[in-house]
Amino acid sequence: MFITSLLLYVVIRHKWHFHAVLAIAITAPLLAVDGMLVVSCLAKVLQGGWFPLLLGLALFVLMTTWRRGRAQLTEHAHQEDPQLQPFLDNIGSDPDLQRIPRTAIFPTAHPQHIPAALLHNMKHNEVLHARNVILNVQFGKEPWIPLAQRVIVTALPAGFWLVQVNYGFKEQPDIPDALALCHPLGLELDPARVSYFLSREVIAPSGSSSMTPWRARLFSTMFRNAGSAADFFQLPDNCVIELGTRVQL
Repeated sequence: MFITSLLLYVVIRHKWHFHAVLAIAITAPLLAVDGMLVVSCLAKVLQGGWFPLLLGLALFVLMTTWRRGRAQLTEHAHQEDPQLQPFLDNIGSDPDLQRIPRTAIFPTAHPQHIPAALLHNMKHNEVLHARNVILNVQFGKEPWIPLAQRVIVTALPAGFWLVQVNYGFKEQPDIPDALALCHPLGLELDPARVSYFLSREVIAPSGSSSMTPWRARLFSTMFRNAGSAADFFQLPDNCVIELGTRVQL
């Protein structure tokens, strides 16, 4: 309750933009009562109350470590990725580039950059698919997104498409079902001739991270045991290709 009263002050002062004096006047009585309750409960800490406090601290460390590690991983993994538009301008003027008659879908959180899986596929296989879909999934603040707003399709040069799929925070993503909605928007996808190329980062600790060494090792362990993006987005198992990238963190 004490923390709830503190959050109430934050909402009144910074969200509703009330004057500080008014915000304090509203929350001070609540904080006084809650403060007395907190002090009265301190005697129970040594009688077993330390366990939920320790558990909460452990969960807080795990969540903050994951958030900070993901931010650093994204920064290190994508800081040198080329921009997508110059790449499309150059690729369209290359008549010698080998194309294969299939559709490749590249999920990415940064649609303004070239997906790492696309770069690796061109580097190691020396081919480019006839049609390439840059797929970006967004989760909004609403619990549900109307079906009419599920997908946004944008045609790009050189056989590329940009597809943004929108979900509410309570919805379970299903990418194949969402891509079926692209047909009325001009992008027809045959599920039998589609390949999903995923980028999978492998963390290589380098000691250069701004996190302490023990937190960097903790994040590396958490990331290694994280769930698969293919399972989360319900991608068909026989159509997924994962290309790994070692990222020093």
